[in-house]
Amino acid sequence: MNVDDLPVLELAAPGPERDSGVSAILAGTKTAMTGLPAFHEEGLPAAGDRFCLVDSAGRPVAVIELTSVETEPIRAVTDDYAHAEGRGYRDAAHWRAAHEEFFRSEFVAAFLGGVPEIDDETLVVTQRFRVVDRP
Repeated sequence: MNVDDLPVLELAAPGPERDSGVSAILAGTKTAMTGLPAFHEEGLPAAGDRFCLVDSAGRPVAVIELTSVETEPIRAVTDDYAHAEGRGYRDAAHWRAAHEEFFRSEFVAAFLGGVPEIDDETLVVTQRFRVVDRP
C-alpha cells in the first residue's frame, strides 16, 4: 500500500497531544476519534475510508481504516465510546469535558476562524477505526 496516495490524518496539534494519541493508536488502545463536522472541509468521511496517520514530525506511522462514522449530538456519546478513544476517560462526562476544552482551544479557533459554541445539541463526528498497515 502506498501511503502517498492516502489523505493525511493529523491528530490534534503537533506535540504531546498528538504524540500520545499516535502512541495509543499504535498500542491498540485508541480505536476511536471525534471531531466537529466543520473539521471536514472536503466532506465527512465514511466507513471504509483510509488515512495515513502521521506523527508530530509528519512521518507516516500507520494506515487506519474507518469502520464506522456517525454524526450525533455530543450528549449522545456513550461511556463505551469514551473508553474507545484510548485516552483514559473515566466516562462520557469526562470525555465531553476534555473535548469541549479542545474544541474551544486556540488551535481549533485558529483552524475554524473562531471558537465554536458547544451545547448538548452540538453535532460531533464519532469515528471508529482499525490499523490496517504500518509503513
